[in-house]
Amino acid sequence: MSLIAILLATVLTANAQAAGDKVKGEPANGYRVLHKIPVPGDGSYDFVYLDEAAHRLYVAHSTEVAVIDTTSRSVIGVIAGLAGAHGISITPEVGKGFITNGKSGMVTVFDPKTLKATGEIKSTGKSPDALTYDPASRQLFVFNHGSGEVTVIDPGTNKVTTTLNVGGALEVGRADGHGNVWVNVEDRNEIVRIDSKKIVVSSHYPLAPCEEPTGMAIDVKHGRLFVGCGNKMMAVVNATTGKVAATLDIGPGVDGTEFDARTGDVFNACGKDGTLAVIHQDSADKYHVVQNLSTQLGARTLAVDTSSHRVFLAAAQFGDKPAPSEATPKPRAPILPGTFVVLIVGK
Repeated sequence: MSLIAILLATVLTANAQAAGDKVKGEPANGYRVLHKIPVPGDGSYDFVYLDEAAHRLYVAHSTEVAVIDTTSRSVIGVIAGLAGAHGISITPEVGKGFITNGKSGMVTVFDPKTLKATGEIKSTGKSPDALTYDPASRQLFVFNHGSGEVTVIDPGTNKVTTTLNVGGALEVGRADGHGNVWVNVEDRNEIVRIDSKKIVVSSHYPLAPCEEPTGMAIDVKHGRLFVGCGNKMMAVVNATTGKVAATLDIGPGVDGTEFDARTGDVFNACGKDGTLAVIHQDSADKYHVVQNLSTQLGARTLAVDTSSHRVFLAAAQFGDKPAPSEATPKPRAPILPGTFVVLIVGK
């Protein structure tokens, strides 16, 4: 190789590295990790919730929820005093935020302006996990993973209006704003459809070949649900009929699934191999895998900004998993102190 060719190759390599070039095999115009935001504190983490209008990202982090300004990419506050923080939701109509506490079985109410807790809702089920606000009924639906119940709350009064016994290990739920709420039942491999005004189960949707459904996103326009499944696939489900219209391969350990309706991209955060599966919607029932982006091991929950088309993922580094014991037959690898971060993915 001539000296000129060597110099040219060196310059091109340096430019590619400076630009954050993607790993071999990924599309040149694909998604990549743009930034990492260090988040103080240690312990477990779960859902990530984005308030697009306020440019704030809420990250459930053990005994607190960290709040990040997505414009400055900095932590601007915390909502503390929690007991196993999981799901987060903000209801603009009443100017309140809500956080599920999995260990105490309560929902914390907070003020999004001051980030101060303003109350607690105690009459919830066992291990409240995900939650979603339904504009049609103007009620908050809390999905209790440990008791198979859906707790319905009036966000204006902070009162439990009713409890619906669904059964099974409830995971993520979504509302369409037209009187329907859907929730994954992880241990029964199904989706349950709820009439949000009558508060009754209206349908059971078997998800075969999908197993262990966890993450869920919704395409309201086309009436499709996107379900992240534990057996390394994403299922596309007709929200009206319950028919599985398509399945696509993703990585292991998916926990979060989100949809950007403006780009037609569906994202699945797969924590066990640290990949973000990007699937593009060609039509209501036709999809293809665009990219499997390497993010970070443990990056399993996410939120999507449909204005900037950026994806936010929570992740941390882990130590060695301890040996099983009688007290802990299924031990988890410990999170290493000081390693919790939020990844920002974009183009």
